[in-house]
Amino acid sequence: MAIERVKEFFRNRGLENRIREFDVSSATVELAAQALNCEPCRIAKSLSFLVSGKPILIIAAGDAKIDNSKFKAQFAEKAKMLSPAETETMIGHAVGGVCPFAINDDVTVYLDCSLKRFSTVFPACGSSNSAIELTVEELEEYSSYTDWIDVCKNWE
Repeated sequence: MAIERVKEFFRNRGLENRIREFDVSSATVELAAQALNCEPCRIAKSLSFLVSGKPILIIAAGDAKIDNSKFKAQFAEKAKMLSPAETETMIGHAVGGVCPFAINDDVTVYLDCSLKRFSTVFPACGSSNSAIELTVEELEEYSSYTDWIDVCKNWE
């Protein structure tokens, strides 16, 4: 199970005890916000795309939406989201629990600037009923991100 890989990932960093598992689903931004009793914008959602034939993850604020023109300017191609089956195979986590931790080696992670306005955010932890609260600096460290990018809209 993906959550076990994520727990091991954080266990190796002394943070496993910060993972929260819920009795309810946290598979969408809205459900995660309800489970965590926080604003939906503070959910760090993971969006899976195929760019130049390779999988990427964009971690963005819960209230942000992909801006197709910004995406095309950043990656020189149209945004093509992975299907749920492709996501699980190519990223290593099923939709609803996708996160930038304990993912497949060939996945490139980007952080969207929509997250920079928060001191802490809540990404999933590999299952549809888990999350962890991280500072933005911790998200940078543990996501092994490549770069901060600006490809979202509707959050400003």
